[in-house]
Amino acid sequence: MDWKLFASTFAAIFLAEMGDKTQIATLTLAGSGSSRWVVFAASALALVSTSAVAVLLGEVVSRHVPAIWVKRAAGLVFVVLGVIYLVGAKEEPGARSGEPPSARDQS
Repeated sequence: MDWKLFASTFAAIFLAEMGDKTQIATLTLAGSGSSRWVVFAASALALVSTSAVAVLLGEVVSRHVPAIWVKRAAGLVFVVLGVIYLVGAKEEPGARSGEPPSARDQS
């Protein structure tokens, strides 16, 4: 087994998933449900299933596209998405005033 690949994949996915909308949804379901183990099993199975789809698609793509181009395309997608998020971020009116939102709402 390639432990370096295992560790880097685990670290990348673990860090990418921390605090994302999937984790927040799982937290909400666990807090409102009667069985946390059912929520854990279902969310774990869902993550494993989506990972399996990604691995299978990655295998198919790697047969037809050199790895360097896959890495470049992935990097480009991340950069484009980052720019879109930065440009599209809209500041809430009055957010710079230093007042709490409740004080702004009452004026």
